Amino acid sequence: MKQLSTLTALLMAAGLAGCGGDVATNSDFTAVDPTQPVSDWQLVWSDEFEGTTIDRRKWTLEVNCRGGGNQEQQCYTDNPENAYVSNGTLKIVALPAEDGAPLPYTSARLNTKYQGDWKYGRFEIRAKMPQGQGSWPAVWMLPTDEVYGGWPKSGEIDIMEAVNLKTVDEEGNAESKIYGTLHYGRDWPNNVNSGKSYTLPNGANPADGFHTYAMEWQEGEFRWYVDGYLYQTQMASQVRFNSRGEAIGLRHRGWFAEYFNIITGNLETQWNNAPFDQRFHLLLNLAVGGNWPENVNNGGIDAEAFANGQVLEVEYVRVYQCNANPLTGKGCETIRAGYKDEETLVTGLAPIPSPPSSGVAQNLTIFDGTPNPNWPAWDCCGGSTPALVEDADRGTVFEFLVGPQPTVNGFISRSAFITPPGVASPFDASPLIENGSISFDMQVVSAPSNPASVWLFKVESNENTTFVELPITASSEGVAPVTGQWQSYTFPLQMLSDAGLDLSAIDVVMIFPAWDTGNGAVYRVDNVKIAAPASASPELVIFTDGQNPDWPMWDCCGGSTPIEVMDDEQHGVVAEFSVGAAPTVMGFNNRSPLGSGEAFDAAALLSEGVVQFEVKVVSSPANPDSSWLFKIEAAGGDSAVELPLSAGNAGQAPVTGQWATYTFSIQSLFDAGLDISAIDVLMVFPAWGTGEGAVYRMDNVRIFNPNATGDGSLSLFRDNINPDWTLWDCCAGSTPQVVDVGAPYGNVAQFEILGWPETVLGFLAKEGVSFDASALLANGSVSFDMRVVSPPANPASSWLFKIESAGAATAVELPLAAGNGGQAPVTGEWQRYSFPLQTLFDAGLDISDITVLMVFPAWGTGQGAVYQIDNAQIANN
Repeated sequence: MKQLSTLTALLMAAGLAGCGGDVATNSDFTAVDPTQPVSDWQLVWSDEFEGTTIDRRKWTLEVNCRGGGNQEQQCYTDNPENAYVSNGTLKIVALPAEDGAPLPYTSARLNTKYQGDWKYGRFEIRAKMPQGQGSWPAVWMLPTDEVYGGWPKSGEIDIMEAVNLKTVDEEGNAESKIYGTLHYGRDWPNNVNSGKSYTLPNGANPADGFHTYAMEWQEGEFRWYVDGYLYQTQMASQVRFNSRGEAIGLRHRGWFAEYFNIITGNLETQWNNAPFDQRFHLLLNLAVGGNWPENVNNGGIDAEAFANGQVLEVEYVRVYQCNANPLTGKGCETIRAGYKDEETLVTGLAPIPSPPSSGVAQNLTIFDGTPNPNWPAWDCCGGSTPALVEDADRGTVFEFLVGPQPTVNGFISRSAFITPPGVASPFDASPLIENGSISFDMQVVSAPSNPASVWLFKVESNENTTFVELPITASSEGVAPVTGQWQSYTFPLQMLSDAGLDLSAIDVVMIFPAWDTGNGAVYRVDNVKIAAPASASPELVIFTDGQNPDWPMWDCCGGSTPIEVMDDEQHGVVAEFSVGAAPTVMGFNNRSPLGSGEAFDAAALLSEGVVQFEVKVVSSPANPDSSWLFKIEAAGGDSAVELPLSAGNAGQAPVTGQWATYTFSIQSLFDAGLDISAIDVLMVFPAWGTGEGAVYRMDNVRIFNPNATGDGSLSLFRDNINPDWTLWDCCAGSTPQVVDVGAPYGNVAQFEILGWPETVLGFLAKEGVSFDASALLANGSVSFDMRVVSPPANPASSWLFKIESAGAATAVELPLAAGNGGQAPVTGEWQRYSFPLQTLFDAGLDISDITVLMVFPAWGTGQGAVYQIDNAQIANN
């Protein structure tokens, strides 16, 4: 069954455009010569219609008056008047029906089900089309076995369709388009389709003569042809993954399938070759009227056009199999240069998988007096431009209006509606679900002229994959707009999620009078936010310039009392432990009655958190074989991890008289078996029974996320390099320095290319370290200040910015000027550069595993360059 809604029909009549990228290939670009046997393909089935009757071994004539599921106005019959073979062609004829017939027309529909069924191949038909308002010829395919469910879940392939050919509009233009389309997706009416129209060259019309229509189908790809010209390509969706193997989007948006997983029983969306990986059969038919033809061109059905019948005339139908690989259909492609360019490759309507939530709660301000370039104000369909106006009470606000043309207004973050420097930034609100909301203030300046109009709030996610529309009175405040008054509206995220919204990729927020009732409305909006009350990032300070009373210093078994002492100027007050003759362990204890008994939950720090502290051995143990240990316990000792202290400092054992920093990742402790949700003891000590005589000090004992600045951001360099990163010269052997340039910048990083010119420089994460910027995608950027002290000697040199991730598995390189409004560096001047994470993500960077950030003159052209960088960070704007 084919079902097309009126809206779908109108979209198809307008033509379906696609986008994509060209690919290099070594294939033969010669178009098919329809007068010769097709090279690389083997003919496996055909009907040349050379006899005098329809071959019933190949074709079944359907008999029904169901209207094709599209309210078509014909009954399909097996009457020879509606379908017959003569003079070397098949004629399918649509005729007026006799008086009293169920429907006003008769016609024919032929199929090859169970007589000709194929998975993959080339399908070629040479035919002449009918004409007239209401005519709808089609050459198409349906699934033989419906493996994935009823229409359209198991798919539909339209090789060629046309409606109302040669119908002339008011400007004298005759309809001449043909269409190739795929149908797929969810159960009707939530089905979708994607395809493209084509117009014959030189003003030719498909109803004036015979033309060859073909479709090549291989695993994961379709191609459509008219008279040997490839005019459309469609491809299976290609999922994009991050370094953790999580789906974060689509590299190509094609078709999709939805079906029940036979193992789990769950209804799942699949981005693979399904449903177009099963056998299909051919259909030929001529419909009269229906949702599509009757709602485009001149509308309805032109009875005069059918008075003497309209004919779909078919010279042959041929099916070829690719012998190179019959299982996949690959290896016989008839292609041309650019067959996957933006004019040929169609973008499908597969739902885009939402990036996994980072779990990091952050807020989004869409508008608070200053426009967010990533979320412009937007009039969907009315042609107006929302304006910034000065309100007497609020200052700068956005003003929307609704004219005679039906529309909706609001704020949008989709690439088609954003101009640079803005970038599409769908917002992940899922970490805010418990307490967060979408809120805004609105004042109706002029109410709609229609007194029955109601105000609505709508929010969409992931290119309208999910949405929720509610009366504005469904807000927490529960109030209807009062003309002339500013009013606040709050919609809890939990409520929106319960109503079906995917919170992980919100990209449209709309406020508007109900569709086609808003003419005359003028309203103002302010303080548009998706936010939750602020919450602090978990951090435990055990000792810094004094002990935490909830975590007192502690000697397990030796009978001593650790004390606070004054150390050097940098450290100030520190904790001092002494080991006597009795074997013991020492550290900090949270358990009652010594401490508060409220263990520390480090679960939120699992991915990036650390246990970190400084130790100085004042006096070494008398036993020269003694070794230093670190131990951490949880849940009253139910779980514990003990490690050599040197494991926290790249294998370096303590050196008497020197302070050293020791760092143990929460992840490594978790992997070793620690219950990180209830940490209650932290110890540093010489091995049991070997520590007599040891005196040692500890300071800055913390459990925290070193990458966090309160919002999940990363500071690479601000007066000094982040301890987990290094200043780096790739290839020339120089050592970038930290130099003092005075106020206001102070210490900055200085890079020099004074010798070998073929190098790049920047910031490199230490072994095992990377930065996950996923939580910052919506509003974050990579930014830094830079000053060129001495330019490269080569006047043709250009400055570049490059960022890599996942061991250089993904990388993006851009002109440095792209981060500063197109302005190149000016020698002697500090300039700020900013590269939105969304732009880098869209360019292919895996932002979950950033390891290198580089700024440099183009390769081999930088000799003589000296430049400085400060305030380098990856953070929210």
